[in-house]
Amino acid sequence: MTPITLKDRLQQGVFFIDGAMGTQLIEAGAPAGCCNDYLNIESPEIVAAVHQKYLDAGVDAVITNTFGTNGVVLKRHEYGDKVHEINLAAAKLARQVAGDDKYVLGDIGPCGDFLQPLGMVKPDELKATFAEQAKGLLDGGVDGFIIETMTALDEVEIAIEAVQSVSDLPVFVSLAYDPAGDAFRTMMGVSPTQAVEQLAETGIAALGFNCGTLDMPGYIELAREYAKALKDTGALLLAEPNAGRPELEGDKAVYKLSPDAYAEAMEQIKDAGAAILGGCCGTTPAHLSAAVKKVHLTLK
Repeated sequence: MTPITLKDRLQQGVFFIDGAMGTQLIEAGAPAGCCNDYLNIESPEIVAAVHQKYLDAGVDAVITNTFGTNGVVLKRHEYGDKVHEINLAAAKLARQVAGDDKYVLGDIGPCGDFLQPLGMVKPDELKATFAEQAKGLLDGGVDGFIIETMTALDEVEIAIEAVQSVSDLPVFVSLAYDPAGDAFRTMMGVSPTQAVEQLAETGIAALGFNCGTLDMPGYIELAREYAKALKDTGALLLAEPNAGRPELEGDKAVYKLSPDAYAEAMEQIKDAGAAILGGCCGTTPAHLSAAVKKVHLTLK
């Protein structure tokens, strides 16, 4: 484990986490359409290669390849009985690559369905599978957790409760936003202010945003809005924007924002108040490397 706990490290200045995982797995050799989560067991060298590229880019932490490694999602791939096994393997793999000097965050993504009565997922069953996921990640040696790409507050709260039922390590929470006129809302209508009011007192270490459908000016403005809402809560601002808004080329979404342009925007997001910076869709190790260099240069 790292010589300085994640909780203490977060008080020492800007903290960089990694970028997109799925597209990087494909680039590293993962077959398109496979269960990315099971690669932690079936092809760990592919996942390790992605972690290493981000560490070489200068990030402080890598995120485990477990975005969909809860029972609800894994059941669709016929791996529903392997929640703990896959999460354990993913965390051990990330820990091995990160060594003792870098940090590992256990990734928990949404279940991909709605809670009852809107959907078929029962709250107690969802909490149980999130807790099983968190326990696997904890047993594998993570330094903290990131609950990301969420859109509904009830699911976020269940995920937080599940993680905190098995661990007292720091928890980051991130929601995905879309433009809504002059405002920002998740798919389920959650504003930044609502998220802060409902989640900031749960004991999480950081709250913010990732993914969504904003352009870079939109992410910068969203960071400002979040920073204002988070003031005096004690929670840090987390920002993991996409590499801008994608453009359609045929039937494929392509992110064309350059690493240098991404770094410029990330500096502005940092200046807006973000303490934890990373990337989401369309970002690469090159984008993160440029952002790390740009932000740390301005901090000197």
